[in-house]
Amino acid sequence: MKRAIPIRSFFAATALGLLAGVCHAQAPMPIRQPAPATATPAPAGAPAPAKPAAAREEATEIALLVHAGEETTLSSQMAGKIRRVHVGLGDSVKAGARLLEFDCSEQIAQQQAADAEYRGARESHLARLRLQALGAAGELDVTLAAAAAEKARSQVALRESLSAYCGVVAPFSGKVARMRVKVAESVPAGQPLLDLVNPASLRGQLYVPSGWVTWLRPNMAFDVTFKDTGRTYRARVAKLNSRIEGVSQQLELEARFEGAGSGLLPGMVGAAKFPDRPKP
Repeated sequence: MKRAIPIRSFFAATALGLLAGVCHAQAPMPIRQPAPATATPAPAGAPAPAKPAAAREEATEIALLVHAGEETTLSSQMAGKIRRVHVGLGDSVKAGARLLEFDCSEQIAQQQAADAEYRGARESHLARLRLQALGAAGELDVTLAAAAAEKARSQVALRESLSAYCGVVAPFSGKVARMRVKVAESVPAGQPLLDLVNPASLRGQLYVPSGWVTWLRPNMAFDVTFKDTGRTYRARVAKLNSRIEGVSQQLELEARFEGAGSGLLPGMVGAAKFPDRPKP
């Protein structure tokens, strides 16, 4: 004969079983840590990754601009009509040569009138001096006559200086790079007339990184190659700028070419190489 299980014990065992199941369901699941990533090897023949800007090497070639040390634009110092032009584009001229002339008929007439006034004032002063010697003129008359003569002489000097503007002369020897006016053309004062360049005074202008100031020195030699002509010239550092450009962080240099620099013209651009540049 089987023994009956008490009802209280049955319900207690059932409750314990349900509680154990709930606790097991609420237990946290263990977090699985991801496996460490492994570097994927680059395929064969693939280019190497680019270096950061700070690690890149500085350029080995620097652009150099050829310009003339003596170069100017001659402008009109008077308003008038051009009467004659003595030169053309590309012509060689010497210092002091007359390049063009203005029609100065009015200026010449004014100068002649000033000369005549001066001659009259001078003769009046001399006459006053003779009368003073005879006692017929006082000291005041002689002084006023001398002042009038000086005033007339200053007018002559003024007219002569204005007449000098009628002809435009070359300030230095060189070649005409540009003609800006023509014969019979009327121009105002300050109008550009022509450009004059001296090819014998060629210089080189270039900008280098600011870090080069630690080893660059005046008279340092370097080579300049012009791809258009295929020729290489020897140049030397002539001048260093006294400050660094704040935006570009570059230093301006002026170079001079050894020898005559034949074949070079202002405006040409070459590639400068510094063989004595320290390796980064």
